[in-house]
Amino acid sequence: MKEELFGWKMSHTYATLPNNFFTQTDPTPVSQPSLVLLNTKLARRHDLNASRLQEKEGVEILAGNRVQDSFYPIAQAYAGHQFGHFTMLGDGRAILLGEHENETGDIVDIQLKGAGKTPYSRGGDGRAGLGPMLREYIMSEGMHGLGIPTSRSLAVVETGDQIIREEMLDSAVLTRVSASHSRVGTFQFAQAFGSIEDVRALADYAILRHDPDLVDEGDKYISFLKRVIDRQANLIAKWQLVGFIHGVMNTDNMTISGETIDYGPCAFMNTFESATVFSSIDLDGRYAFQQQPNIGGWNIARFAEALIPLIDEDEEKAVELAQETISTYGPTYYKYWLRGMREKVGFSVEKEEDSQLIEALLDVMKREKMDYTTTFIDLTLELDGKECTATSEVFRSWRERWKKRLEEEERSTEDIYQQMKRVNPAIIPRNDFVEEALEAAVERRDFASVQQLITLLENPFAYSDEQKEMMQKEIPKGPFRTFCGT
Repeated sequence: MKEELFGWKMSHTYATLPNNFFTQTDPTPVSQPSLVLLNTKLARRHDLNASRLQEKEGVEILAGNRVQDSFYPIAQAYAGHQFGHFTMLGDGRAILLGEHENETGDIVDIQLKGAGKTPYSRGGDGRAGLGPMLREYIMSEGMHGLGIPTSRSLAVVETGDQIIREEMLDSAVLTRVSASHSRVGTFQFAQAFGSIEDVRALADYAILRHDPDLVDEGDKYISFLKRVIDRQANLIAKWQLVGFIHGVMNTDNMTISGETIDYGPCAFMNTFESATVFSSIDLDGRYAFQQQPNIGGWNIARFAEALIPLIDEDEEKAVELAQETISTYGPTYYKYWLRGMREKVGFSVEKEEDSQLIEALLDVMKREKMDYTTTFIDLTLELDGKECTATSEVFRSWRERWKKRLEEEERSTEDIYQQMKRVNPAIIPRNDFVEEALEAAVERRDFASVQQLITLLENPFAYSDEQKEMMQKEIPKGPFRTFCGT
């Protein structure tokens, strides 16, 4: 068959759930699809024919103009707490084509974002701007390079059409690849708008998809809750370790798989400030950098609420078990965060005073208005004989304490240096880098800067000359704001 030339091996297990979880929805064709970016390495990773996808028919598939026989396009229904307020939601501009299985047995969702109206568009046009779709491509691939669980971007296709936002924008379709799109908000939807059996069907589906070893466990729903807690705690700890601010941690944006998803008003922190907020719509700082771990726990509590009827027939006992399990989130998060921070400052032997020393560093960074990423780069390179650029007295005092602690490692300086290089990125998708590349692409049709940035972010721990040169650029002063791009 012709479609086999592209390498698709589709199934549609999500469509076996009760019908209220989704609506069959075809993508809306666009006028002149044109390929802007194709992630050839990701395509090959999933045994897709990258060459074929760049041809006319392949681009039409990625634009939503051509629906292959093996596809069953659906829009998923879900709900969510948006900035604390519960509402019915759903895929307003995203369409799931199916679940693709590669030759090693990995199964991933293939989704078109910006593919047109769906029953959940809530008055929107279902389209997306070229800039926001390029931004998601850059940010998601940058996160992947950093080793942070994330959805990924396969392609960006221009549509040849314009959309109306505050101004007329060129529109585009992003092809997103994810372990799944099941969200905390999907369970909230089942709880609020379905039956207990709907919740059970969804939970059983998610367990089979993400934690198949739990299928035959007697207490599988509590065990499933524990797994989701562990994944979310680990994910958010990884965000904090690199200064990433998601910007919109609504329950509909938190996945059961533990992947970062929905790159709207996200950004990376420059100057260390725990109260940093970038999102233009987060007026009260609900999703500020320092709030992310707490909001992760809040979201987990909403997930657990949906599972209560499945945990035990006795509601009082179910609530007690759920609360006991939820209470592990905070310690689990802190375990992952402290482990990661120890690695960032070169420690491998665990000592009780480490947490105090690490907190002291963060305090110095805040007081001295030091750049988060550059500080760890400087500490890393100092072990390679480079002179540290930070010269304040208070930071020099902390460094002396740090060096004395390193002496207790009983490892060579080279070993410690190599450890720190593996966890402290030489480059991140810094806000001004991303905006500069997007401006060139959207305003001048020059996509070279986008491609260069993506290449530099593929291995952010390389410490290449190009990465060092990029990170040495002057950081613009003043507030930086990000927008949802909807």
